[in-house]
Amino acid sequence: MQSFELSDEYIHLNQLLKIMHWANDGGHANQLIDDGQIKVNGQTELRRRNKISAGMLVEMEDKKIQVI
Repeated sequence: MQSFELSDEYIHLNQLLKIMHWANDGGHANQLIDDGQIKVNGQTELRRRNKISAGMLVEMEDKKIQVI
């Protein structure tokens, strides 16, 4: 499991996917979300700009990010 430490109150989901190198670019990040491949706190997330804040868990296949 990877960790991501926030420098602000939140980060948008598609930005997090790019920063963590789960997506090559913004279009790829949006496609992963649109395809239902991303889960936030165990639920499939379809909102590209969902605000991810401390304590949330983001998952894709066998990858996980704990946001702190």
